[in-house]
Amino acid sequence: MMQATEEIKELSEDEKFEKLDEIIEQNRGQEGILINVLHQAQQIFGHLSRKIQVHIAEGLDIPFSKVYAVISFYSLFSTEMRGKYTIEVCTGTACYVKGAEDILEQFKTELEIEPGETTEDGLFTLETTRCIGACGMAPVIKVGDDTHGRLKEDQVSDLLDKYE
Repeated sequence: MMQATEEIKELSEDEKFEKLDEIIEQNRGQEGILINVLHQAQQIFGHLSRKIQVHIAEGLDIPFSKVYAVISFYSLFSTEMRGKYTIEVCTGTACYVKGAEDILEQFKTELEIEPGETTEDGLFTLETTRCIGACGMAPVIKVGDDTHGRLKEDQVSDLLDKYE
């Protein structure tokens, strides 16, 4: 079972790799476990650097290219350190028509970052996504696992305060 996130952050890099080795050992030889291992590795490290990817490939005895292909295909994986909270602003058609661009601009202003960047304090990473799948609540954003719909530009500051 995975330790609480705060406890994991306290671990040294060597201890994090030991945790990863435990996960690899538990899953070695099973079919279709790569995504699960990658997800748990990202929880431990906060990202999936090349060093981590190589370690997973070697541990699971699979080609590095397969690990890299999965990471680059799924947007939930990041090769760079991300903030504690990832803010995803949906820019799909329904959200765009309902003002997603204005909301994105407000997040950029409030956080002083562009999409794909992380705030200096490491709290927020800002991303855009084509569709969250909640078009009936457009415009929609996600902060981590929390979905917020029918968001207005003037609500951005208060929303950020809830996560600080």
